[in-house]
Amino acid sequence: MLRQSRRLAMALLSTVLVATSDAKEPVVWRDPSKHQVRFVAVEKGVELEVLDWGGSGRAVVLLAGSGNTAHVFDDFAPKLTDCCHVYGITRRGYGASSQPASGYDEQRRADDILDVLDALNIRAPVLAGHSMAGGELTTLAKQHSERLAGLVYLDALGDPKDFPSGDLAYMELFNRLPVSMRSPSSPPSDQEASSFSAYRAWQVRNERFAFPESELRNTRVTNRDGTMGRLKAPESVYAAIAAGGKRRDYSDIRVPVLALFEYPRPTSGPEYQPKNDEERAAIEAFSRATAAYVDRWVKNLKSGVPGARCVDLPGAGHYLFLTREADVLGELRRFVAGLS
Repeated sequence: MLRQSRRLAMALLSTVLVATSDAKEPVVWRDPSKHQVRFVAVEKGVELEVLDWGGSGRAVVLLAGSGNTAHVFDDFAPKLTDCCHVYGITRRGYGASSQPASGYDEQRRADDILDVLDALNIRAPVLAGHSMAGGELTTLAKQHSERLAGLVYLDALGDPKDFPSGDLAYMELFNRLPVSMRSPSSPPSDQEASSFSAYRAWQVRNERFAFPESELRNTRVTNRDGTMGRLKAPESVYAAIAAGGKRRDYSDIRVPVLALFEYPRPTSGPEYQPKNDEERAAIEAFSRATAAYVDRWVKNLKSGVPGARCVDLPGAGHYLFLTREADVLGELRRFVAGLS
């Protein structure tokens, strides 16, 4: 009986030790989004990650903004598969795509997209690009409208050669805003920034949206203990892409265009009640200056594509396909359904 008790005790102890040891091992994470992942060679030694969520109907190719990968659409894209065959491309330099020393100018990035379309035999797609991807959409459509069915600019009309951050007078107006409007959210704490789930929770509290966890895991290193680490893309990639932007020229685009964005207004962004007339005047002046930029961008678009449809989504912010998902999906569906 004593020996049996000792054997039972040893067995229980072994179970506890194994369980404790296993608990220290990071849980293997798997992307829950239902897509196929493939890699397409666009030049020697350079491959781009392409996500394929499937679906039937018109092909829609989603292009992320600066710093993001195609996985930023992991929650959004599957909801389009009832009407479209949806793809996403991660541009060179980011995520699982190659990080070559060169090729980050707008022309080469547009050529990369065309190479993917050729390799996968994607015919007459709608290209939907967020933010900086508007440059790639514009360049590709100017040169190859015959290959496309339409363009969708997701808060992507910003002209890198006519952008407010380089305008000293504009930045002076920005610096007159109340501090809470200049920095509406505090940066994540060390604890919030070290965990994928905690960082997403911080995003929801402060940004009103959260990236899919797959996006964070593709843009950041996963440390050996499972915590969230540094950005994968080196600063040189960001700098090269920024340096490779061109002035927007929408002439020669011969396909329908849809542009979705939030038109600037004094009450847009984080809610803030001015404390006095001086603050109110500063907010209104900044809003007018921002609206002047957006007005120029829209005018420039319509000078090249007079029939372009522009839709204002109040309160959407920059990541409008995450903050106003239902509205963006609805506009995309209507746009695709209206194509010949």
